[in-house]
Amino acid sequence: MKEIKAIIRPERLDEISQALRNMPGFPGMTVTEVKGRSAPIRHQPQNIDEELLDYSPKIRIDIVAEDDHARTLYETIRQLGSTRHIGDGIVWMTHVEAFDYIWHPGD
Repeated sequence: MKEIKAIIRPERLDEISQALRNMPGFPGMTVTEVKGRSAPIRHQPQNIDEELLDYSPKIRIDIVAEDDHARTLYETIRQLGSTRHIGDGIVWMTHVEAFDYIWHPGD
């Protein structure tokens, strides 16, 4: 199993979620509204007001997927999330040691 996480621009969510939903084996996802900022080396605030307000709205996507689907999900998010501008966000994938549903039908 793999866990795919992404921080994207809010305006990219509809296109990404539609593409993912149409993929065979799509396991579902969690979407959270978050705020973020670039690393200091990419953007240096000019004063304390800018430092405190220098967070822009972002969307975080969390997906846990079977290994054979994970790379395709990852690449889809990476490609559709890009506007080729600073602030597009990030996407990463890690190994999941254990995974199970909390609720099982028939329990």
